[in-house]
Amino acid sequence: MLNVVTLPTQFLKLITLNNISEFKEDEGTFVTIGTFDGVHFGHQRILEKLVSDAKEAGKKTLLLTFFPHPRMVLQKDNSLELINTIEERKTLLEKTGLDYLIIHPFSREFSRLTALAFVRDILVNQFHVSKLCIGYDHHFGKNREGNIDQLREYQGLYDFEIEEIAAQDIDDVSVSSTKIRRALAEGNIATANKYLGYHFMINGKVVNGKQLGGKIGFPTANIDVEETYKLIPKTGVYVVKSMLGSKTVYGMMNIGKRPTVDGKHQTIEVHFFDFNQDLYNQNIRVELLYFLRDEHKFDSVDALISQLKKDEITARDFIANSNLL
Repeated sequence: MLNVVTLPTQFLKLITLNNISEFKEDEGTFVTIGTFDGVHFGHQRILEKLVSDAKEAGKKTLLLTFFPHPRMVLQKDNSLELINTIEERKTLLEKTGLDYLIIHPFSREFSRLTALAFVRDILVNQFHVSKLCIGYDHHFGKNREGNIDQLREYQGLYDFEIEEIAAQDIDDVSVSSTKIRRALAEGNIATANKYLGYHFMINGKVVNGKQLGGKIGFPTANIDVEETYKLIPKTGVYVVKSMLGSKTVYGMMNIGKRPTVDGKHQTIEVHFFDFNQDLYNQNIRVELLYFLRDEHKFDSVDALISQLKKDEITARDFIANSNLL
């Protein structure tokens, strides 16, 4: 059974800042640094301990992350695909109990900051770090010169504690991220959702399409995902759900090029069951629940319609017989 992340009411106070300089607290903080893409079970375990230890010590917690991803800036890697957009990551981190999330703009200029300057000027003078929770393989500063050994030298000088995340935990996080990406590439949504601890999501604006779905009895909402770095799962047909207004609505989604009607570009189209409202220009979130089948080119539109009817029966049966939240 999928353990979906819940949102305790006492964890609704995450303060998100868009620059390190915006942080103005004078009290000591418990800090961790990283991408935390996916905010999956491995990440959640690390953050749970950080929050628990900080609460016991009467300190605030802070996660420092960067956007764009450093690889996009330093290596100009446009092929990088992330499990979450930055907005999705913010939403997920609100559920962890963190006090502060700082999403600092990553730039070449920032990358030239030395390890000493990073520790002295940011961790100590800006964040007033009391404890730094960091992985054994974490590198930082100009040319990635900073590491756990240097941090241990600085901790005595600047009077802060270091908690090294165990190698096993770091490896688990790495393995989990790899497995999630692989599962999504293979259309194995069940495995991806298991490692995430929530349903993998796609967020985007509903835009005008060619309205072919409506003509064959399956009107669709065409989703435009603005963030080009967002990982899009394997092409095919999925069972999905969305919260539209105050109503949970289920449906089926096709990711692909619509080869039966000679489509040329990849689209993301959702047909919602028992729903007939105008969604154009609305931003919606679609959660992927189950992979139905691969995308196929059918001999005719009638053959496509026949298959879509079968897909709907299978999807409704899955929804009726699954413990969905």
